[in-house]
Amino acid sequence: MSAFDHYVNTIVNQGAHEAHTDGSATIEAQHLLLAIAAEQETTTHQVLTSAGLDHQAIRDALDREFEHSLGAAGVSLAAFDLPQPSSAPKLPSQLGASAKLALERGFASVARKKDMRPAHLLLGVLHAQVGTVPRALALAGIDQAGLMARVLQTLTNEGE
Repeated sequence: MSAFDHYVNTIVNQGAHEAHTDGSATIEAQHLLLAIAAEQETTTHQVLTSAGLDHQAIRDALDREFEHSLGAAGVSLAAFDLPQPSSAPKLPSQLGASAKLALERGFASVARKKDMRPAHLLLGVLHAQVGTVPRALALAGIDQAGLMARVLQTLTNEGE
C-alpha cells in the first residue's frame, strides 16, 4: 500500500468516526474535511490553519451551517432544546454522494495515481460548488476560491 493509499484509508476511517459522532448513516464530504483537519499531515494542516480552519473551527462552521439551513426552512434552533445526535450502533462504512464526488475530484486532479498527494484530497473536498461544505465555509467567511488557490500553490511548490 502506498503512502497516499494509507493516507486516504486513514481519512476515510477518521471520517467514519466523524460521521458516527454526527449520527450520520454515511460518510460525507464534511466528515472527510473534519478528518483532514484532525490529521497532522503537514501540507494540508498548514493550508487549513493558515485560513483559520482547524478541526474545531470547521466543526463550528458546520454547526452554523446546520442552524442556517434550519432557519432557511423557518425553524429556529434557539426555539428548541434539541438533544445531541444519537450515534448509530456502528460506524458508517458507506461513502455518501458528496464524499464520493470529493474523492473523484481529488483523483481527477492528477494524471497519474502515483502523483497523488494529501492536498489533492483536500482540493477534491474544497472544489464542491454546492452542498454543506461550501455553505459552511461561506458562513465562516472563508474565501473558498482563495483557499483552493493556496492548496494548488502548495502542490506546485511540492512538485519543485
